[in-house]
Amino acid sequence: MTTDRDPRTGPAPGTAGRDVSQRWARREDLALLTDYYQLTMMGGYLKAGRRDLRACFDYTFRDLPAHNGFAITAGLEQLLDQIENLHFTRQDLDYLAGLKTFDDDFLEYLESFRPQCTIKAVPEGTVVFPHEPVLQVEGPLLEAQLLETVALNTLNFQTLIATKAARIRLACGTDELVEFGLRRAQGPDGGLSGSRAAFIGGADSTSNVLAGKLFGIPVRGTHAHSWVMSFNDELEAFRAYAACYPRPVLLVDTYDTLRSGLPNAVALFKELRAAGNPARAAVRLDSGDLARLSKAAYQMFVEAGFNDPLIVASNELDEDLIADLKRQGARINSWGVGTHLITSSGHPALNGVYKLVAVQEAGGDWVPRIKLSSNPAKMTDPGRKRLVRYYDETGRPLADLIRLDSEPVDSIDHGQPAAPVPFAERQDLSFLRAVWDASRCEDLLVTVMAGGKRVAPAPALADIRARAGEQVASLPEEVRRLRNPEIYAVGLSPRLAAEKLRMIRQAPGVLPTGPGNGA
Repeated sequence: MTTDRDPRTGPAPGTAGRDVSQRWARREDLALLTDYYQLTMMGGYLKAGRRDLRACFDYTFRDLPAHNGFAITAGLEQLLDQIENLHFTRQDLDYLAGLKTFDDDFLEYLESFRPQCTIKAVPEGTVVFPHEPVLQVEGPLLEAQLLETVALNTLNFQTLIATKAARIRLACGTDELVEFGLRRAQGPDGGLSGSRAAFIGGADSTSNVLAGKLFGIPVRGTHAHSWVMSFNDELEAFRAYAACYPRPVLLVDTYDTLRSGLPNAVALFKELRAAGNPARAAVRLDSGDLARLSKAAYQMFVEAGFNDPLIVASNELDEDLIADLKRQGARINSWGVGTHLITSSGHPALNGVYKLVAVQEAGGDWVPRIKLSSNPAKMTDPGRKRLVRYYDETGRPLADLIRLDSEPVDSIDHGQPAAPVPFAERQDLSFLRAVWDASRCEDLLVTVMAGGKRVAPAPALADIRARAGEQVASLPEEVRRLRNPEIYAVGLSPRLAAEKLRMIRQAPGVLPTGPGNGA
């Protein structure tokens, strides 16, 4: 969707706003973007003499939105920007002192606080699945605890929106996809982060001008009904708009799409052609039977000699409606999606969690920790871990295996298939066959931060978006289905499964004591 110029002729998408984006992430008030209990736990750890204890936390999510076969991880680069620049200002410390909860020792600790953690993460724009360690934070317990809220806040929302955008992209095929949900977003930051995540997931552009500036995303827009209504005549309004913007996209449903809007649009583009303006005939449909109206619009323009009209559709679209319109043969070739994308309508939150999985003893050994629950989905996988993805000879992902970090890094474990996971439906015969049949494997968790500093510059947003597109395209078609997708296989290695079972059996109150119970 364009007006008088194409933003793509400017700086490369996803690169121009990188420096501005990082400065935006360095706002001075982000240290207190946390839950109160993070600070009370930190103060408690300090009083309890646990300042030097090192810990490892995992970020995972427990399930996918309904009808999804995959998720696209997003938000990592913004999270790293926030962590790298995290510090408490004098205003922060004065506010905390005024709460009359924290002692001077803790406030002094916060005054000198600077990140020291090491972070491993699955690169942003990667396909991921439930229960996988997408982010692993290792460092002083107080610091790792503080990062919980900001990690969840950043990764949960952007992963959710990128995933929704990827589904809509699948429905759109190669058509243009424009995100314009700002007016329906959950506040200014929801609009900005949502636009960024939607671009990663597959949107081509956004209506959000600030997101365009900050992140280098191409911006698009037409005009509102108010433009037409402010004139006495619809054709007069179209002429005035074209005089301002010689390559207009005309909104044709202000009055009557078939009897007024489309005929007047055809007349306007004939006038432009006669005047030597080669503008592509372009209209937006925002109400009514979009399939029927798009076919009528296409026929009118073709009969008038415009063989490649741009027909944009909007009006509460989502992936299901887009797929249905395509099945009906709609002649739409550009889709404007707002509310259902920016709010992930139908699944408004991703249930990501951030859990302690190991602590380091004085001698340097890491001791695994586990959270138990009567709900298997809430039971954690203990220890520092690796995430290994297995591929066939064409590069198609077959299965993911979660392994202990202490397990040897080798190629394909033929003859050592993954063991069944106790108390969880995480593996089946198809998983074992996938591991056996794989031609190569890849460790997905890579070090992105050491000593509180990035180990490499942030990639361009356009590169992250390209990675997401390649990742989705590599999935089996059955996993990409918009309805009833095949469940992608994720399992635990035999050693991790055995360690988990051992810790479950040894946990207080899990099994009665006595002979034969292993207590």
